[in-house]
Amino acid sequence: MNQAKKGLGRGLSALFGDIENKSNSKELSSNKISIADIERNKYQPRTIFNDEKLNELSESIRINGIIQPIAVRVNKYEKGKYEIVAGERRWLAAQRAGLNEVPVFILDIDDQKSLEIAIVENVQRQDLNIIEEAKGYQRLVKEFGYDHDKISKFMSKSRSHVSNTLRLLTLPEDIIGLLEEEKLTAGQARPLIGMPNASEIAENIVRKKVAAREVENIAKLQKKPKKIKDNQDPNIQFVRNEIESSLGLNVEIVNKKNNSGKVIIKYKNLDQFDLISKKLRK
Repeated sequence: MNQAKKGLGRGLSALFGDIENKSNSKELSSNKISIADIERNKYQPRTIFNDEKLNELSESIRINGIIQPIAVRVNKYEKGKYEIVAGERRWLAAQRAGLNEVPVFILDIDDQKSLEIAIVENVQRQDLNIIEEAKGYQRLVKEFGYDHDKISKFMSKSRSHVSNTLRLLTLPEDIIGLLEEEKLTAGQARPLIGMPNASEIAENIVRKKVAAREVENIAKLQKKPKKIKDNQDPNIQFVRNEIESSLGLNVEIVNKKNNSGKVIIKYKNLDQFDLISKKLRK
């Protein structure tokens, strides 16, 4: 296993950090090449770039230049052209800054390693939204035969994180869109997996700014089969279901023959108790 492969799990610094130690490596060489000869990475998992932050980086590059060179590899299909491995945001910002040439590291790597480095760079710098991260993992699985354990070790992430992230791709497209736009968090979306009315619930979560913990409670109630007494008034059942959906907690309504009774809201911890208290104060 070569040095670049070993370094990926420990971070980009292991691959790019100490240039002096790599000066004699056949895998890495430093150059300055024309921006026009560089193309984006076809394996780049990141699809959304914040325009405001890109402008800020562009201004910094205009004043200070590019401090960390862009990692590229030779385009084997087009002579004299290069493909970005890591540093696409710097490349885009350099264009906005009006640079004609940029400093680069030329790496001798294959498609698999190009994807690996692109994912590592973005995930470790927290530049990817959760769906971009999931799609990056998905490509490792589909195109290079990775399993969840291998991704976990390679990315220095827990196996559960990898599995839960990939499961988000099973959600309806509209919910995936909300995650990409960061209107919905992974914690809010994950309980919706497998729910028939997931899209409707997701809209309510965004509109009402429902916390992830409340979403989990709502999902549990939606998935849990109801034990309904045959003789219970349908109107009482409806009201109880409405209260349970609102609170995300189990509710029992006891209605006597004279139409007096009691509403019992069941909670398991102080967090749930605080939730009830806040709801009642509204």
